[in-house]
Amino acid sequence: MILRVWKFMGALLLVLVLSVLALIWYGYSLGDSYASAAFATSKSNPKTQNASMPSSAEILERGAYLVRVGDCMACHTTRGGAAYAGGRVMQSEFGQFVTPNITFDQKTGIGEWSAEDFWNALHNGKAKDGRLLYPSFPFVNYTHVSREDADAMYAYLQSQPTVVQKNGDHNLAFPYNQRPALALWRAMYFRPGALNYQSQQSTEWNRGAYLVRGLAHCSACHSTRNSIGANQGSADFSGGEMAQIHWHAPSLQSTNELNLPNWSEQEITQLLVRGNNSKSVVAGPMAEVVQQSLQYLSDPDVRAIAIYLRALPQQTQSAPDLIDRAIARPTVSKEQMLQIMERGEKIYKAQCIDCHGKGGEGVAGIYPALKGNLSLQATSLTNPIRLILAGGFAPATRLNTRPYSMPPFAPVLDDTEVATVLTYIRNAWGNKGDAVTPSEVNPYRTAPLD
Repeated sequence: MILRVWKFMGALLLVLVLSVLALIWYGYSLGDSYASAAFATSKSNPKTQNASMPSSAEILERGAYLVRVGDCMACHTTRGGAAYAGGRVMQSEFGQFVTPNITFDQKTGIGEWSAEDFWNALHNGKAKDGRLLYPSFPFVNYTHVSREDADAMYAYLQSQPTVVQKNGDHNLAFPYNQRPALALWRAMYFRPGALNYQSQQSTEWNRGAYLVRGLAHCSACHSTRNSIGANQGSADFSGGEMAQIHWHAPSLQSTNELNLPNWSEQEITQLLVRGNNSKSVVAGPMAEVVQQSLQYLSDPDVRAIAIYLRALPQQTQSAPDLIDRAIARPTVSKEQMLQIMERGEKIYKAQCIDCHGKGGEGVAGIYPALKGNLSLQATSLTNPIRLILAGGFAPATRLNTRPYSMPPFAPVLDDTEVATVLTYIRNAWGNKGDAVTPSEVNPYRTAPLD
């Protein structure tokens, strides 16, 4: 027992020492570049500004747009609470993160922050007092945001109503609550800096990369995380399970999940700004993103995102966490599958056929097609099970003000029936997917709704 304690204490001491060394190295190796970058991009003296400089109104308008693209309100506003006052609890496998107040109240918000401090938070992941921020704040993506855009966002937030609201501290398990250890994490997984312009690509592609990898922080959800919450950077779109909220963020680079090169630019732009298209409808966390953020994208920006996403290199394998799950899934005999399909067809005809059609064709722009739907045939069962049990609620957007939604079937179908009808859908009309078991359905009955 004593030996195990000493081993634990030795390991903890080693982590702390490495963290301190990483912090020292990180500060010395990057501090000069931070300062020079900030100096080079700082605002000009007002006395030297000329007529070509944007007006205050233009800066505020641009800032409002950028804050929406970054979806800042989603995290920094509790349901029914004051805008940007923070307090939203973000569940994770490491514990609970509580979002801060980013209104300009001097005591409980960021009222004492300068534009330089705000830039430092986005670009370097550091608070005004030098504290290292947890990567639950996606500074891995925001580091790509230009100083000009950061200043516009700062100006807009500064113009918003001040809210006095002191929020609680993070509630994290040990050792994740040891903030100095973040220095080691950052030394391993974070390098601040702007994206290099790719001259071999179009201007639209480069703009799309800036938005997708930067301000829109798509990799924050659409990536696979390791045991300490790190992915492969802002260009990691491998997809992954959002375990604590029980949703799956599909890979943007897999031919087995979305296969985006087979989507047209129009189909991608429609999904992002309407919330639906002829192939799909967004639901869950993505519905919130579309409703609060993406629907307000300008036409050039949403087209740039579509161009960039369609150009992403594709692969056929699933994310590592899904491969493990696929290996563990039991197989069924041909005779058993025939019986499941017969029972599943009866349930489908009783519950699903009116909306999704006899052949799973759906209704374009209203009810998504099930035939050929890769999301339903993918290794991860998280989203289709959630949708059947809790329903699918598309976002109301400017271009789709009265969306159609799917009712919850948890009160109507038991675990076996859900597994049976989902297996039928995954294998009818030319679809191909593994059989679903009732034990895979049951955990989602008690899953949180957000």
